[in-house]
Amino acid sequence: MPLPRPRSGALLALATGAALLLTACSSTASGTAPSPSGDPVSGGELTFAISVDSQCIDPQQVGNNDAIAIARQTVASLTTQDPETGEILPWLAEDYEVGGDATSFTFTLREGATYADGAPIDAASVKTNFEAIVALGAKASLGSSYLADLERIDVVDDRTVTIGFSEPSAQFLQATSTFSLGLLSPASAAVSPADRCLGDYVGSGPFSVESYTPNQGAKLVRREGYEWGPSTNAHTGEAYLDAIEYVVVPEAGNRTGSLQSGQIDATTGISATDAVLFDNDDFRRVSRANPGVVYNLYANQSTPKLADENVRLAIQKGIDREEITATLLGPDDKPAVSPLSSTTPYFTDLGDVLEYDPDAAADLLDDAGWTEGADGIREKDGEKLSFGVTYWQSPKEVLELVQQQLREIGVDLQLTFASFADVQAATADGTSDFSYGNLTRADPDVLRTVFAVDSNNNSTRRTERTAIDDLLDAQSSIVDPAERQAIVDEAARALVTEAYTIPIYELSTTITAASKVQGLTFEASSRLDFYDAWIAE
Repeated sequence: MPLPRPRSGALLALATGAALLLTACSSTASGTAPSPSGDPVSGGELTFAISVDSQCIDPQQVGNNDAIAIARQTVASLTTQDPETGEILPWLAEDYEVGGDATSFTFTLREGATYADGAPIDAASVKTNFEAIVALGAKASLGSSYLADLERIDVVDDRTVTIGFSEPSAQFLQATSTFSLGLLSPASAAVSPADRCLGDYVGSGPFSVESYTPNQGAKLVRREGYEWGPSTNAHTGEAYLDAIEYVVVPEAGNRTGSLQSGQIDATTGISATDAVLFDNDDFRRVSRANPGVVYNLYANQSTPKLADENVRLAIQKGIDREEITATLLGPDDKPAVSPLSSTTPYFTDLGDVLEYDPDAAADLLDDAGWTEGADGIREKDGEKLSFGVTYWQSPKEVLELVQQQLREIGVDLQLTFASFADVQAATADGTSDFSYGNLTRADPDVLRTVFAVDSNNNSTRRTERTAIDDLLDAQSSIVDPAERQAIVDEAARALVTEAYTIPIYELSTTITAASKVQGLTFEASSRLDFYDAWIAE
C-alpha cells in the first residue's frame, strides 16, 4: 500500500512511507521568545492579518495563499501528510489502497465523522464532492487539475469509495491530503459558486465560517464535537481557539505597527526589512519553505524573440539570484537552484546550470545576432531586445532588481503592475512577454501542471509537444520512487538547460506572532494550520 518516497534528491526508505506525495521539511523557528510552560488551554480569539483578499474563501475554489489560510481550517481531507517524514497517513479515510498502475484508489472511511451540519462523511458524500469539483472546472483550478482523467467514482458501500482514472495518476494520493480536495457537506454542492466564495458552505474541519466581508475580513468559530483531527497534529479533539478573526491589512507598514501594538496577534505579512523589529522575547517566528515551482519568469515562447532558446538562456544566466535573496528577501528565502523548491519531493539541486554568468549571457546574445545599441540595449534588424512583464505579486523590488541586472547584458524589461484578473487575462491571451509567479504543491507533478503544453496553465504558451512533455507525462504515471526520481530529474534539467523556465527564488512563508500565540504552524504543504493553536496568557 504505502511506498517509500524520495526527498531532497535522495531515496528515503520510509518503513511505513506513503506513495508519491508532498514533501517533508521541518519548520524552523527563529526569534528568541520562549514557549510558555504548561499544557494548551481552550478559549480565546486569535486575530490574524492577511495582506490580500481574493474575494473567495471556498476551499474548493481558492488558490491565493491568504485565502487558503482561511479556507484550510474549515475542511478535513481524506489523508494527511506528515511534515517530517513525507508519509501519507489516514485522516477521514482510515485506510487506503492504490492500484498497482495508479489508476485506482480505494478509501475506507472512518466511522462517526460528520460535516458541521450533522450529515455523515460517507462514500456517497465523497462522490458528491469530487463530482462537484469537476463541475466547477476552471473555478476549481487546483482541484480540477488533481482530478484530470477521472473516469469513475464507485460507492462500494457506506464507508468504501473507489476513485478510478483513465490514465495513471501517481499524484492523486497526495492530492487527497490537500485543502483543494477537502470535503464539504453534500448540501454545499447545490450552492452557487459565487455564494460559496462568500462563505456559504458547510465544511468538515475544526472551524466553521461565521462571517466573511470581502476586503475587510472573515471570522471562523470553533466547531463543537469535532474529534477526528489528523495524527500529524498534536491532538485530535476540538480546536483550542474559540474563534479566529482574519483582518485585511494591505499595507506592510500597517501590519508591522498592528502587531507591535497588539491590534493583531499574528501575520505572515511582515516585510524583510521589518523582521528585525520582532527579534525579541515578545514575539516568535516560524518559517517553512513552500514546496512546488519556485518564483519564475515564464517566457511566452509564442513570441518570435522568446522562441529563441539562446535569448531565454541569456536572460536566465543574466539574473543574479544570490544578490536578490541577500538584499531584498528574508533570511529563509533561498536562490532557486531548480524549477522545484528544495522542499518538494524528488527535488535535485541543479545549481550547476543556474549560475549567474553575465559573460556567457552576452555571448549567447551575440550568437543570436543581438548587438548593443547606443543606449546599451541590444538591437537586431531595427528592433530592441525589450520585453514586458505583467505582475501582481509583491515584492515589486525583486522584479526591479531583475530589471537592473538584465539591463547590464543589454536586455530591457518593462514592468507593469496589474490586478490578478488582468494578469491572468494578459497571460491567457499571450499579450505579455513574461508572466511571473510560483505554484505551491508538494508533488513534482506540479511541473506538468505549470509547463506541459496541454495543461490548462501552459505557462510558456507553446503550441507543439516536445520531448519535455513526454517526460512530464511519464513521471505522472510512475509509482516506483526510483524510476520516478530519474524521470523527474531528467525533466527538471531539461526545463532549465533549454530555458523553458527562468527560476529566480524559492519562496518561504514566515509566521510572526506575539509570544502568547502557541501552536500556530504549517501543514506539510506549508499551508497555515490553526488547529493546534492556543493563547497563553
